[in-house]
Amino acid sequence: MKTIIRNLLSVLRRFKMATLLNVLGLSIAFAAFMVIMMQVDYDRNFDKFHKEANRIYRLEMKWGDDDGLQAVLSRPLADAFFNFSPHIVAGALTYPMYSQTVFLADVGTGERVSYMEPNLPVYSSFVDVFTFDMLDGSAKALEDPEKILIPASMAQKIFGTEFAAGRHMKAADTQGRFSGMFTIAEIDYTVGGVYRDFPVNGILQNAVYLKIDDKEGLHEWGNSSYNAYLLLDSPASAENLVSEFLDYYKKNDLEKNMWGNKTANFQLTPLPELHYVTDVAFDMAPKTSRQTLLVLIAIACVIILIAGINFTNFSTALTPMRIRSINTQKVLGSSDSTLRFSLLMEAVGISFIAFILALVAVYLAADTPLKALVGADLSLTAHPVLISVTGVLAILLGLLAGLYPAYYITSFSPALVLKGSFGLSPKGRLLRNVLISVQFIASFALIIGAMFMYMQNNYMRTSSLGYDKDEIIVTDLTAKVMKNKDSFKNRLKSFSGIEDVTAAGFQLSGQDQYSTWGRELNGKYIQYQCLPVDPSFLQVLGIPVNEGRDFRPEDALTAEGVYVFNESARKAYDIQLGDKIYGAEIVGFCPDIKAASFRMEITPMAFYVPGTSRNEQSTFGYIRVGAGTDKLAAMEHVKKVLSEIQSDYPFDVRFFDDVLNNLYEKETNLGALITLFSLIAVFISMVGVFGLVVFDSQYRRKEIGVRKVLGSTTSQILIMFNKTYIRILAVCFVLAAPAAYYAVNKWLENFAYKTPVYWWVFALSFALIFFITILTVTFQNWRTANENPVYSIKDN
Repeated sequence: MKTIIRNLLSVLRRFKMATLLNVLGLSIAFAAFMVIMMQVDYDRNFDKFHKEANRIYRLEMKWGDDDGLQAVLSRPLADAFFNFSPHIVAGALTYPMYSQTVFLADVGTGERVSYMEPNLPVYSSFVDVFTFDMLDGSAKALEDPEKILIPASMAQKIFGTEFAAGRHMKAADTQGRFSGMFTIAEIDYTVGGVYRDFPVNGILQNAVYLKIDDKEGLHEWGNSSYNAYLLLDSPASAENLVSEFLDYYKKNDLEKNMWGNKTANFQLTPLPELHYVTDVAFDMAPKTSRQTLLVLIAIACVIILIAGINFTNFSTALTPMRIRSINTQKVLGSSDSTLRFSLLMEAVGISFIAFILALVAVYLAADTPLKALVGADLSLTAHPVLISVTGVLAILLGLLAGLYPAYYITSFSPALVLKGSFGLSPKGRLLRNVLISVQFIASFALIIGAMFMYMQNNYMRTSSLGYDKDEIIVTDLTAKVMKNKDSFKNRLKSFSGIEDVTAAGFQLSGQDQYSTWGRELNGKYIQYQCLPVDPSFLQVLGIPVNEGRDFRPEDALTAEGVYVFNESARKAYDIQLGDKIYGAEIVGFCPDIKAASFRMEITPMAFYVPGTSRNEQSTFGYIRVGAGTDKLAAMEHVKKVLSEIQSDYPFDVRFFDDVLNNLYEKETNLGALITLFSLIAVFISMVGVFGLVVFDSQYRRKEIGVRKVLGSTTSQILIMFNKTYIRILAVCFVLAAPAAYYAVNKWLENFAYKTPVYWWVFALSFALIFFITILTVTFQNWRTANENPVYSIKDN
């Protein structure tokens, strides 16, 4: 043990730079590996924390054979499915999304404090399907429409204790996502129970849960607005359940109740699979793809592989400088096995030190911007198994990386040490070139992928959407603000830089899909996404009308309202000016703007000014700011006016660019992660190049000295060294480019509108790696090339 410690300290003292780079590369690799695998673990275990996760399914349906699946269906249809089979232990209906509600809570000080909290109305049987670990009160409280369930974190925040059952929270204002839909009754609720917070990797949020109104949508077969979940007696029951229900569906002639008398079909998706499903409409569950997980796992493995290669190269590179010391110990009586064990434990020690530093790095990363890029909990205590596995991996990596150098260094006969030159043999050179080539191939592929991810994200944020978004401030609105709509608009316009104000029942370009309406037009059934707006909406957003006319203020005074359809709807359904849909006239057509995200293709869509017969609430305001106006001052004015109208509501006032940033947050975070890990891989690869250059320069010092004596210049010697790496780079690029091209194209398939795969991105990646490599090689060899040949020849 003393020999091991003495040798380790000697290495640290004599080869400070090499050891520092070695430990730094390893620690960064271990830290990156742990962070990546934390994210993989987060996604892989999504929703698996429920006790009966393997028996929980979501019911999905589709209209006819040509339509795709949708995650929403009507309440009577869901009830029919819940009750038709004894294999269904429990069924629960929910809204497809969480609303945000201002609750006025009695905090025991004689006053009520307002809190904006997410909430979800559900069937009382929701707690029978999903696992609610109750800390206070009872989950059965959901059977009472005036009682709610809240998470422990919310109870602690509001009431200062997890035991909050019996306390009161009054609902004041609810912010829904679709034109005022999915709101809750403004009554004084009693906390019926407090449940333990759900893990973050699940579809259930830590929110207020309350009972859906017993009469809401009870007989509305055409109102497909709900998610349905089932708990089955066994996973095997799911195999025939759909076909059995279809028989029941036909036997009881349920089709007569369906919209357009279309034949419906159904599908059951296991709860743990919802995180990966991407082809179901109106699916609000958080998403990833198995392809993404495989990419992350591959990156983690590549980073560890690169670090292991570097470790081996570094250990081997130190051979010329350590071989005399090792053979001196041989002469003094140390056996080969003792020396090899000492060198092996030295490598394990360095690797384990790097692992400890990696733990410190991950611990510190939990309070850095990196935390925002991953969904996983970065705390070390949340991942004891992963930490242990990484520790074992560090030991194994030390053993494997130190094995070859340990045997190689001790393989020389003491009498032949000065003549040993295996490092320059074709076999030794081929081995090192293959190892470094793996690093270059991985670096090229990762850099190319990161560049295209950045370009796609930038394309989505900066491409023309078909309307003017650059000078727009967006805010959510409440019923109280809309009751004072005229006053609100006039007070906003009192600021000289604000040109116009409008409102809508949706956040334009804020989501993948919008509320879809099914209607009859000229004897045909049509479907289109309907976006309720104020009459001034198209004008304020700069959306032109190709044919017909724009909306007018008097359109809101008609009974059924009026439409302006997009060109896709016009072509798909042969719509004509003057056509009417349930009394609402079609007055114009606009271009196909990108109202939804770039993930979705443009579909038939209509802007709709509701008439007096409909109760459509505008939930978002759009404020146009004039060119040259101080936007921040304008935003502060908007906040001030809203606060004066309703001081207890936390309005979310933002620029339109923030809407797009939120929409593509997942892609942006993934791109940033891939870029970060790509840079880490490149850094570790360059550390490997550094180690290989150290190896070559030390073994070729005598050759360099002879060349200098014979008249070679420093530049000629540097070119000689760089030629080898240029050839390796060229071969690696040829191998990496096709693989990267394939991977990029597969990833871009996730988007309906995407950036072209430009050739110059590949060229730029080659130039970047080429420049860094040549710089590293030149820097390391500069001193050797300028060394006095007398010393290099004498020492060798």
